[in-house]
Amino acid sequence: MPPFPNLISESLLIKETLQYLKAAGGRASAVRIVDRVMKIRKVEPTLAVSLIADLIDRDPRLVLDGDTVQFLGDERHQFELQDTDFVVLDLETTGAKAPPSRVIEIGAYRVRDGEIHDAFHTLVDPQTPIPRFVGMLTGISDEMVRKAPKFAEVADELMKFIGTSVIVAHNSQFDMGFLNYEIAKVYGEYRLSNQSLCTVQLARGVIDGIDNHKLKTVANYYSVELINHHRAAEDALATAHILIRLLKELKELGVNDLSVARKLPSKKKEYVEPSKAAA
Repeated sequence: MPPFPNLISESLLIKETLQYLKAAGGRASAVRIVDRVMKIRKVEPTLAVSLIADLIDRDPRLVLDGDTVQFLGDERHQFELQDTDFVVLDLETTGAKAPPSRVIEIGAYRVRDGEIHDAFHTLVDPQTPIPRFVGMLTGISDEMVRKAPKFAEVADELMKFIGTSVIVAHNSQFDMGFLNYEIAKVYGEYRLSNQSLCTVQLARGVIDGIDNHKLKTVANYYSVELINHHRAAEDALATAHILIRLLKELKELGVNDLSVARKLPSKKKEYVEPSKAAA
């Protein structure tokens, strides 16, 4: 079984099994999967079920019904925004890309029913020197993280905090990429199955008349206090308040479903200088 229920496997065998099931309409016999995916010909049904059982145990998207394997889907739940638990996350890192960069600070808040509830915060020892420009930007030094826990030492607690909540971040692709990279270093083949929501994308679909949708700009628009910018706890807290405001506006617009919110078109394209666009 996965170490946590919100983790799914990234193993090649499971990927190929999922791909085959999707092409087959979501269901196929264990014999057929063993034949087509595992390349074991003319296998006995009992043996096929036994071989498939390991895959079922490793990924919650797969279930075994008798001798038939069923794919439950990548998005197993519908999320009504007003009834959803969110974990608003921010990470500070040693660089822009993982690998080779690592996480140095985690800040997270739980948002439910339009209010902020629990909090999670820790510095993280990245086991690598913090570049000078990152130290200047964040104020986090090598000395500060020297006695901090490694990601592996806080991973279980963080996973329990996140649970099955929708993960929210300002530029969620960045944070989810780093989080899954660190998770894979601890839990091997697994990554998060949680749905995610990006407040940059939401702001682009809701807010008009601002120059850009950076965290500081959106915070100013909503009169959200942003102190100690580029520290994980403070940025996550500001993002949580921004999310609450965005959810209210989405409700007024009649947007109640997560999948719809994720597909909101941008109200205004930000101007990008030609030199930056070509970079």
